Amino acid sequence: MGKNSNFHSHCTFCDGRSYPEDFIKFAIANKFRAYGFTSHSPLPFETFWNMSKDDLPEYLTEINRLKDKYAGILEIYLGLEIDYLDKTYNASTAYFQTMPLDYRISSVHFLSCAEPLLESNMLCIDGGYKDLEKGINEHYGGSVRRLTEHFFESSMNMVEAGGFDIVGHIDKIYMNGSRHPDFDIQAGWYRKPFLELLDLVAEKGFIVEVNSKNKMKKGETYPHISSYGELKKRNIPVMVNSDCHYPDLVNDGRKETLALLRSAGYRVTRELVRGVWEDVEI
Repeated sequence: MGKNSNFHSHCTFCDGRSYPEDFIKFAIANKFRAYGFTSHSPLPFETFWNMSKDDLPEYLTEINRLKDKYAGILEIYLGLEIDYLDKTYNASTAYFQTMPLDYRISSVHFLSCAEPLLESNMLCIDGGYKDLEKGINEHYGGSVRRLTEHFFESSMNMVEAGGFDIVGHIDKIYMNGSRHPDFDIQAGWYRKPFLELLDLVAEKGFIVEVNSKNKMKKGETYPHISSYGELKKRNIPVMVNSDCHYPDLVNDGRKETLALLRSAGYRVTRELVRGVWEDVEI
């Protein structure tokens, strides 16, 4: 049995580019021990990225079918990446808590700029930079600092609300934000809310994923490589996830990211092993 694992992945039920079973075949070829599916959760509005509410029953059925088909070959887990929008729509609500899932990732992709919860009232921080820049000018008076403060405020509210196991790409605001001329990851206005967020995550006991999706392409992980020491100082459990949307990227950046975690003092990652959260040696 292999040592590799991935607990953050997407498929054709959301914005992934291939069928669930294709990802399983690549995982097995890469000697994986465990593989988790986390399609983007349904939202109160339809988007290109998120699963439609009507498709959720089929998603649950298909992943459970794959669990049975590959039992004894690969541990397959059924999860969901749930967007935090506000206090009324997040992982802690009854809708998500009653779903028969093995685990839940919670992430901030959208910032609510106005009521009600409609896509037109949201700013997506995970799309193209031009759209983000337009949103900064329209909703934040051109201030990337105000945008960043809103992102961390929303992230704090997400962690306070709970209802999940893993914090997804905890600082992804820097992916596009860093392209803005006024952005500074070392500035106090960035560092202070980020470290307060880490303090709260440590207090609540959540796992932080180290998202390796852009490690090979851009040299970036989320959280930023420079913050691994802050996670270790707080004894925050971590896992490495590829957040893959293509089958051939299920293992992308994992080896390199694990090496960086070791350099920061980590010796184990937190993973599901036979359905139970355990520390697995790097």
